[in-house]
Amino acid sequence: MSFFLLPGAWVLHPQQPDWGLGQIQSAVGHRVTVNFAHAGKVLINTAVVSLQVLEDHELDAYLDAEAKAEKATRGAA
Repeated sequence: MSFFLLPGAWVLHPQQPDWGLGQIQSAVGHRVTVNFAHAGKVLINTAVVSLQVLEDHELDAYLDAEAKAEKATRGAA
């Protein structure tokens, strides 16, 4: 398990992009509980799945892209 997988860290699941942004709630060994924006709380086995940890600049860019996509969606409706 990566030492970056600490509670409070922001992550993405590489095989489930539709789950959106997730925040780590707890990490015990290879068992990491993540609260995803569009999937809720999910228990991830990090021996099987490598979560993408977002650095501050990556988180900002992700949130900016999400806001632009939401604005574009509202404008098209």
